[in-house]
Amino acid sequence: MSKKKSAQKKSDSPTIALNRKARHDYSLEDKLEAGLALEGWEVKSLRAGRGRIAEAYVIIKDGEAWLLGSHIDPLTSASTHVQADPTRTRKLLLHGRELSRLIGATERQGYTIVPTAMYWKKGLAKLEIALAKGKQKHDKRATQKKQDWERQKARVMRHSS
Repeated sequence: MSKKKSAQKKSDSPTIALNRKARHDYSLEDKLEAGLALEGWEVKSLRAGRGRIAEAYVIIKDGEAWLLGSHIDPLTSASTHVQADPTRTRKLLLHGRELSRLIGATERQGYTIVPTAMYWKKGLAKLEIALAKGKQKHDKRATQKKQDWERQKARVMRHSS
């Protein structure tokens, strides 16, 4: 039985989707893990690797967190009686204290909530969200210079030893 199970799980990766653009456009400060309220066809599509969060963002409405702009492509083998909406608004599952912290940061301190990664954890789809502040163009350039310098430094250290 263990051989059969290991053969099935070999190619599975816990990561569903990453938002690399968020690290470039925002300075990320505080990260949280949120659950997702999904429908059955969405879970099947995510297992097939058909989810994207590159253009997604999170809003707080009526004391609840909602994920907007994420895209989950429905499978072609989906049921005919289910009307699949790939860009529907999905509810995020957070504790009350986490929600109150997010509300305070977005309303009073001017933060934005950005999804950075979607992944599997113990069979459940989770979304990593981060409190973020937008970067100006010169901030993006400074970050790029710093990354280039770190890369060059590592290259020199590798060749010198």
